[in-house]
Amino acid sequence: MTKVSVIVPVYNVEQYLRKCLDSLVNQTLKDIEIIIVDDGSEDASSHIAKEYEKQYSNVKYYRKENGGLSDARNYGLKYATGKYIAFLDSDDYVDKTLYQKMYEKAKKEDSDMVECNFYWSYPRKNKKDIGEKYYGKKQMLEKARVVAWNKLYKKEIIDKAKVEFPKGLIYEDVEFFYKLVPYIENVSFVKEPLIYYVQRKKSIINTQDKKTEDIFKILDNVLLYYKEKNLYDEYKEVLEFTYMRILLCSSFKRICKIKNKTLRKDLLNKTWIYLYEKFPLCKENSILNRDLNAKKRYMLTVNRFTYRIYAKIFRMF
Repeated sequence: MTKVSVIVPVYNVEQYLRKCLDSLVNQTLKDIEIIIVDDGSEDASSHIAKEYEKQYSNVKYYRKENGGLSDARNYGLKYATGKYIAFLDSDDYVDKTLYQKMYEKAKKEDSDMVECNFYWSYPRKNKKDIGEKYYGKKQMLEKARVVAWNKLYKKEIIDKAKVEFPKGLIYEDVEFFYKLVPYIENVSFVKEPLIYYVQRKKSIINTQDKKTEDIFKILDNVLLYYKEKNLYDEYKEVLEFTYMRILLCSSFKRICKIKNKTLRKDLLNKTWIYLYEKFPLCKENSILNRDLNAKKRYMLTVNRFTYRIYAKIFRMF
């Protein structure tokens, strides 16, 4: 069995792909397979990927019809043979020691998941993103950074949970990770920032439109999953807090960046209505009201009137 499988979805990233793949084929961990899933690219990405497959025996190339990021990741999972699974977006790149350090940590501590820190990589600078350590599943839901690509997952955990990325929706990492949490018993951390999360203007995270509305469907999928697995009552308090934090913080800010005024106003109103339909007593949440910090204080002050003020503020940045 291969130690680590790295799944790399590719779609029209010819400008970034070589840097990404160079960082993978030069990893100090040699027992690694690199699974490139070409999601119907129309530029030179296919040609570049095939070059690497021809040159490196541990690079596997697959091409499929365009189905989006989630579909490509799920497709790659079918071919992964590693004991541990990693995902890397094809416009990002990593330190050459990343997977050796993560694998050794996983092996030493018998980890179900290993998380590392990373850099936000801008054209002129890199900014460290240092996460907070968390202990236990409920803290994981509350505090973990919900991105797929800074983690190493034990494959048997993914198989046991029967979790996939939601096809056709953005915020796919939110659904995948929150559904996986109940199955993760042991988490380890690598302190060094070893991944470069490249910021480009046309990336999904920097392009806000009607797809921003997908967050409501994603959160509904998560709640339904916990109810179907008879886990909802156990995790209700932290799910309520997480639901509120996403809608009033990250999602709220993204909606504020939508240029279409009518759509922006509609989704801001929907955010408020949606939250209070699901969790009418969310302001009484025990997690929200303990260990108050700036973010929690902000969340407590958001109401039917102040959210319009915050929306104007967020639009300025």
